[in-house]
Amino acid sequence: MSNLGRNIASYAWAFSPCVTLGLGSPLTFAYAGIRLRSWPHWLAVAFYTAVVAAMIGGPVDGWGEVVLLLGLPLTALGGTAHALAIRQRVFFPTASPFELAEKAARDRRELRRWGAELAEREPLTAREMGVGRPDLPRDYDDGGLVDVNHVPAHVLVGALGITDEEARRIVEVREQCGGFVSAEEVAALTGLPPALTPHLAEYGVFLR
Repeated sequence: MSNLGRNIASYAWAFSPCVTLGLGSPLTFAYAGIRLRSWPHWLAVAFYTAVVAAMIGGPVDGWGEVVLLLGLPLTALGGTAHALAIRQRVFFPTASPFELAEKAARDRRELRRWGAELAEREPLTAREMGVGRPDLPRDYDDGGLVDVNHVPAHVLVGALGITDEEARRIVEVREQCGGFVSAEEVAALTGLPPALTPHLAEYGVFLR
């Protein structure tokens, strides 16, 4: 739905208590409860349901008229004012810092997947683009990939979280063997701790 369409729908929803003379207020706030997953809004559903029930099922006498006179503006006008107050949160929710961080992490992982697939499928293109080369000037983000066969030792330290000695060992061995083909080979030939292999497999590309 476009922003214009969502805006129109949000106002239609917010004014539904008034349009239904308060009878639709429980459904209005049930929708808010579902969208926001918030127990205070379910309390509002219970409150408006109780008032509507009292309006409909009250005695046909003076007290019934009092309940109707009090309940009608409470559910119709009060419900509309309440809905307008939470309309933005219901239809245009703001992500929490945790959700934003989670999305950013997922996005970066997707970038790494894209870069690794390109390095596997078209290594020459990947090398020309500088995939896995944060030490070179680039105008795109590959999610933190590291070309283990070409980056300087200090980049290995910063990007992979390994020690200076481990990075130096990787550089020495790759010069001797002409480059690695996988994280497993790096671990086998350099003696890296096994716990580093999954991290290296996640962030490493091995362009020859």
